[in-house]
Amino acid sequence: MKFLLFLCFVISGSFAEAQVSKNVISAQNFQKEINMEFKSPEHSPLPLKARKNFSSLEFFPVDTTFIVIAEFVRTPFEAPFEMPTTTDRKPLYVKYGELYFSLNGKDFELDVYQSQQLNKKAEYKDYLFLPFTDLTNGNSSYSGGRYVDLKIPKANRMLIDFNKAYNPYCAYSGEYSCPIPPEKNHLEIAINAGVMAYEK
Repeated sequence: MKFLLFLCFVISGSFAEAQVSKNVISAQNFQKEINMEFKSPEHSPLPLKARKNFSSLEFFPVDTTFIVIAEFVRTPFEAPFEMPTTTDRKPLYVKYGELYFSLNGKDFELDVYQSQQLNKKAEYKDYLFLPFTDLTNGNSSYSGGRYVDLKIPKANRMLIDFNKAYNPYCAYSGEYSCPIPPEKNHLEIAINAGVMAYEK
């Protein structure tokens, strides 16, 4: 019996280590992909001069502390609303649900949204938008907050990997119109993960 208990412990421990490794690799792949995008003439938000000298964005070190499992609560009867942006543009979003999670011993809540424009495209049917601000904004991260891309979960739990938090395009050029994270989505904690502030 003791042997079986030990075996169970070893297996579960190995599974946890494998999952951590998988999450780290996923975050590293995110960094590679976003750097490739920024180097691409077709997809980069960088002005031509900045793109010519571009090698890599600055990232916080990948930290699994900032990968959390959140309780997902669907809010199905929300009315579409115009989300403020950095320009006069007001795209339609709907609050899709609420995310409840703990980080460093504190409890937090974030609202997650669905774009009514992107929702019309088949490839974005399961896409959810998580804009947020935190205590790093204006210091080590972009002052206007950051975004995380999510997908509609099949259950009532959702993984949020803040190592995949990225800047709105407005951080790189004034030619873009970017959604402003709602005040409700401010985290009273420093999220030292994801893309850092861009030095122009």
